[in-house]
Amino acid sequence: MLRLTNIYKLFNPGTVDEKTALAGINLQLNPGDFVTVIGSNGAGKSTLMNIISGAMRPDMGDVLIDNQNVTQMPEFKRSIFIGRVFQDPMAGTAPRMTIEENLAMAYKRGQGRGLRLGVTRRRREMFREQLARLGIGLENRLRAKVGLLSGGERQALSLLMATFTNPRILLLDEHTAALDPARADLITRLTETIVREQRLTTLMVTHNMEQAIRLGNRLIMMDKGRIILDIDPDKKKSLTVERLLGEFEQISGHKLSDDRIVLG
Repeated sequence: MLRLTNIYKLFNPGTVDEKTALAGINLQLNPGDFVTVIGSNGAGKSTLMNIISGAMRPDMGDVLIDNQNVTQMPEFKRSIFIGRVFQDPMAGTAPRMTIEENLAMAYKRGQGRGLRLGVTRRRREMFREQLARLGIGLENRLRAKVGLLSGGERQALSLLMATFTNPRILLLDEHTAALDPARADLITRLTETIVREQRLTTLMVTHNMEQAIRLGNRLIMMDKGRIILDIDPDKKKSLTVERLLGEFEQISGHKLSDDRIVLG
């Protein structure tokens, strides 16, 4: 499904600010895998997501989706295969457009967009049905401007838009981090439901260790541009935050000291 082979990414090469963001990343996701990713600030998590999505290109290595090498494929073409939800609820949607107009754009992802009307009566009914699944009343606000929605409502819409066309890969980039606890819990529950029902192959970066352990069937931990832990489904079932911290310290040789990391 998704395979990364020997991925390297260096920022500001040859300067005093030179930084190795990714150092020989090898990762494979099988169909239906739900992999959570955790690590301290600067571990390379966001760079990893950007390499997969096509927002950045690696200095070395290959990205394959369904055995197709997409390493040189630009981001807009990869959107046929990939759905992504960002940390910022303001990203991923067009605030001056209505909910139904945003959904119409998501529906046409990877297709030619021409000048035909994007929202037909039949399509509007489909949008209403899909929004009703979220359970937050957006199906009754199809013509509301997205910029008027709350952060939680907007993130729920972003999640729906990212999964609307059953992408081959779903990337969740700390998509609950900017929300208050109640809205973060809502988006987490919606994520679990959508991923399970659509059997989406998912990679989710999170700053919450309890969430990383509880969600999905695999967990990887990154440090200094490398994957230092890849915990399989059997081991993950009995994993605790304390044991995960202990393994991190044993392998990395230092404590996890990032204020953004939430233990539980």
